[in-house]
Amino acid sequence: MTDKTSTTKQSTSKRPSGSDRRKGSGGGKTFADRVKDVDQKILDIRRVTRVVAGGRRMSFAVSMVIGDKTGVVGVGTGKGGDTALAIAKALKSAKKNAIKIKKTESHSIPMEVGAKYCSSRVVLFPNKGKGLVAGAAVRDILIIAGVRDVTSKVLSGSKNKLNTAKAVIKALGPISTKHSFANNKVEVETENNSEDKE
Repeated sequence: MTDKTSTTKQSTSKRPSGSDRRKGSGGGKTFADRVKDVDQKILDIRRVTRVVAGGRRMSFAVSMVIGDKTGVVGVGTGKGGDTALAIAKALKSAKKNAIKIKKTESHSIPMEVGAKYCSSRVVLFPNKGKGLVAGAAVRDILIIAGVRDVTSKVLSGSKNKLNTAKAVIKALGPISTKHSFANNKVEVETENNSEDKE
């Protein structure tokens, strides 16, 4: 009888330790779950094909924008064998390229800016009291960044959403600074380490 009770105690004691290890390793959380107060929007998902010696290899390319509606915004891209992996890579890329826009008291931009990226050319200028006048990828970026009272014009025939988005980020460069999510990442790592110790 004593042997059976001892074996059952050992088997039950092993289960919580395994669950703790899974929690410590992240518990399957994505980057968006770990970084607080971050909105995300997928700009474009494309299925791309690469020809190799054995035939064709299919993968997915994702373009994504993230922001917190307080002036922080970033655009990133990612490729992977499935959409979940491609989205995770795009989130990390957007986090690395995040910027903090210097806004006015009315949450607009302080001056007219413009830039060209590849074949896309974008111009942004403030328009007091007229709201957000923009379309396509430009509107998604400005909404997630929390910018209002801005008019945009795409002065090219390009319909590539990624190039337009990168042109907007390039145009906002003179009125923005580099932003880092490092503080959030440190907090997450310390939480995971404390769970591992328990």
